[in-house]
Amino acid sequence: MRITGLRTWNVFANWRNWVFLRVETDDGVYGVAEATLEGRERTVEAAIADLSRSVVGRDPFDIEDLFQELHYRDCFWVGGPILMTALSAIECALWDIVGKKLGVPVYRLLGGKCRDRQRVYANGWYFGASTPEAYAEKAAATVAQGYTALKWDPFGSADKHLTPAQARHAEAQVAAVREAVGDDVDLLIEVHGRFDVHTAVTMAHRLEKYNLFFYEEPVPSQNYAALAEVKRATNVPIAAGERCYTTFGFRDLLGHEAVHVIQPDVIHAGGILETKKIAAMAGAHYL
Repeated sequence: MRITGLRTWNVFANWRNWVFLRVETDDGVYGVAEATLEGRERTVEAAIADLSRSVVGRDPFDIEDLFQELHYRDCFWVGGPILMTALSAIECALWDIVGKKLGVPVYRLLGGKCRDRQRVYANGWYFGASTPEAYAEKAAATVAQGYTALKWDPFGSADKHLTPAQARHAEAQVAAVREAVGDDVDLLIEVHGRFDVHTAVTMAHRLEKYNLFFYEEPVPSQNYAALAEVKRATNVPIAAGERCYTTFGFRDLLGHEAVHVIQPDVIHAGGILETKKIAAMAGAHYL
């Protein structure tokens, strides 16, 4: 069996566009994957087209060899969100082909199943809310659906710093949600990497009493030393990693001892097998 082509679709999805990939083979089996990178859809599609020159004609079972060639062995320019999203999508689609050809779920090929259920958190549950009371009402409704963890960004349009009014409003949101859902629901606070170190630490101290599950990307993701400084100065668990790529990027993140929770994104970090390797690295650090 040989790969014969790569096709992409750019799909409008209201506040973002999705990119989907199909890798086709000469015996009719094809694999699908997602290659969405918000605001860079056409660029990712072009990267997939560039990579296709090295992929077409290859055996889709040779996933590790292809990944090594396209990212490490035969490339001068490596890493970054564009290339890694394109490469991750190809890698995931190849696993889809292999699983279909062998007639088994992909997890059977990666060591087998470890659990029957997986806990998830709700995101996007707050759309339309603007006041602490509205956030509390929507949070309670989401928990009533069965969710036991909620994530959101309470900081509005703040960038680097918070005014006193913005800080009060953010804390009021968190306090209202905590009161509405009780102590047994986990609250995950997202910052999107927008604060400086002082603001991140100050806000973590203000929110600590609400027993946060984690505090995500409190400072820009490119500076692991700054992230580690926040971690050392607070008692709130720090999460990061969605803008980190491959085992090499996570080696640097883990080496700085900057987080309690890592967040590799499968369609950016390098695909399914690379994410499994990253998870093993995190496990060795007790994360």
